[in-house]
Amino acid sequence: MSSSFYLRKTTTTDLPILFEHQLDPEACAMAAFPSRDKEAFYSHWTKIMANESNILMTILIEGRVAGSIVSWEQAGEQEVGYWLGKEFWGRGIATEALNQFLKVVKTRPLIAHVAKHNIGSKRVLEKCGFKLAGDDKYLNIGNEEVKEFVFSLDGN
Repeated sequence: MSSSFYLRKTTTTDLPILFEHQLDPEACAMAAFPSRDKEAFYSHWTKIMANESNILMTILIEGRVAGSIVSWEQAGEQEVGYWLGKEFWGRGIATEALNQFLKVVKTRPLIAHVAKHNIGSKRVLEKCGFKLAGDDKYLNIGNEEVKEFVFSLDGN
């Protein structure tokens, strides 16, 4: 990855671009997560940005917002998730972002959930040392059942 790639703390100025990324139908299908309307999107981000225990970083490529990578505590476990704008797919950016993020987030185990049909994201997790820990299913915000893999990165 070139030196024009880096992560930084997410700011409110990133949100309009992140909002546009999550509107893409193909990205939503891949993540098995429906897009939020503007009000719901900004409400969600305002809430997660106010929680100081969350780690929220923006992925920048050549000065452009390419996506986000976040970590939060849920049900006693530290979770990680990421979203990359579709124009940045297939270039190793998510893998590089996650590798760099893992130097910031030291909590282990670190848990990631990925829709079973999202082969690209599954490969990113595997390349970064995550191991398949099981599978699960849940109802997303669109009330659709999502079958997913659960990955874990242990401290060993």
